[in-house]
Amino acid sequence: MNDAVLDHAGQSTQPTPIPLRELLPWAIFGGLLFLLALYFIGAEQGATSLVPGMYVHEFVHDGRHLLGFPCH
Repeated sequence: MNDAVLDHAGQSTQPTPIPLRELLPWAIFGGLLFLLALYFIGAEQGATSLVPGMYVHEFVHDGRHLLGFPCH
């Protein structure tokens, strides 16, 4: 099976693979963002709170219930 794609001139072109060394920094960045979001949704409450008050808790309250984190 040929995976070539025809462009407007009718010539065959091949998709260019992205090297892992260029993809890895973006994957690490995305993973860190995911872990930060997971912390704020799952653990930002009470004694482990980094931000004083209940502002973050109230902002992510519905997300906590949607993802199955116990809240109250």
